[in-house]
Amino acid sequence: MQQIIVPAMGESITEGTISKWIVKVGDSVKQGDVLLELETDKVNIEISAEQDGTIQEITRSEGDTVQIGEAIGSIAAGGAAPSAPAAEPAKAAPAVETAAPAQAAPSAPPVAEADSKGGQVAASPAARKLAREKGIDLTQVQSRDPLSRVSSDDVRSHGTQPAAPQAPAAPAAKAPAAPKFQSAKPYERKKMSRRRATIANRLVEAQRTAAMLTTFNEVDMTAIMDIRKRRKQSFLDKHEVGLGFMSFFTKAVVGALKEFPLLNAEIEGEDIIVKQFYDIGIAVSAKEGLVVPVVRDADRLSFAEIERSIVDLAGKARTNSLGLSDLQGGTFTITNGGTFGSLLSTPIINAPQVGILGMHKIQLRPVAIDAERSENRPMMYIALSYDHRIVDGAEAVRFLVKVKEMLEDPETLLLEG
Repeated sequence: MQQIIVPAMGESITEGTISKWIVKVGDSVKQGDVLLELETDKVNIEISAEQDGTIQEITRSEGDTVQIGEAIGSIAAGGAAPSAPAAEPAKAAPAVETAAPAQAAPSAPPVAEADSKGGQVAASPAARKLAREKGIDLTQVQSRDPLSRVSSDDVRSHGTQPAAPQAPAAPAAKAPAAPKFQSAKPYERKKMSRRRATIANRLVEAQRTAAMLTTFNEVDMTAIMDIRKRRKQSFLDKHEVGLGFMSFFTKAVVGALKEFPLLNAEIEGEDIIVKQFYDIGIAVSAKEGLVVPVVRDADRLSFAEIERSIVDLAGKARTNSLGLSDLQGGTFTITNGGTFGSLLSTPIINAPQVGILGMHKIQLRPVAIDAERSENRPMMYIALSYDHRIVDGAEAVRFLVKVKEMLEDPETLLLEG
């Protein structure tokens, strides 16, 4: 028989939540068959069978939190039938515990029987008889036996013991605090998913630990939109991927990071680690919340390669098939709230990174061309949130100006991005 073990899943992941069992007790499986889906803080993992056989036992249920290395079931080799009636996946032991932990019944007289209140007490037959005669509840008798077995002497001395310092009435198994929100009007309460809870914790932690500030600018998108209009079809025909805005912004960010390297760094204790590679995180909205897959070595990629990487990663995010390697190790992040119509926002740093660029909705606005003329131009507000612990305000402003200049003169992206 082989146990089904929760596998190691990469740095910083120590536990997961069983989101779905694909099999049930008694099912036959082959090596490689998917047994269950496990949701972690970062990605969903499929756990597969490591041998042919029959599902012998399932000890943890959907919704249970399990630790790395924990056994959550077993597979019997060949077609052996389950040893116990094919019970439903065993629920985690109920939160309410018995009055005294059940001890393994010794081979001698002491036996464990259910007391009148349903608890399990290990006691000798003589002790039980005496307790019945004296009308004493065995669960209230203090045992002097190392294994907590109650003897006749324990029962006799029970009445004479100064009200045994009754373990401070175990704070009556605190009934779960009543929900704070209550209303006579219709509403729905649902548990936060593991990933949503992790996102919430990480964002709060980022705001708590970083000296975060945001600076803003605006970009005239005329030149980029003109290039896209003229080259969009030929680009698609040649590279089989659309020419979007994200490749322009990725190239502009890389160019600016090369000029202002502290925005491509992170803080470790009292050290600053300045990274000399450009792995750019692209925030993608997925069903379970925002995820940030990483475009590796963006400085070495062409526009087409960047667009392909983004399309591939976004597709994986929306089908819940991102791997840990897709999410780890970004050096700087770009997020595009404009996709949803956001005109202006202050993005939160994706720790341990120290900078994030926010893109927003492109909107026609009147722009002064000179002292006497103005035109309606496609304008976008951009925002840079940065960690003021290592990035000075002047440096952040100049970084954002550099991004703006390269976007408004796209030819420089080929030279500097």
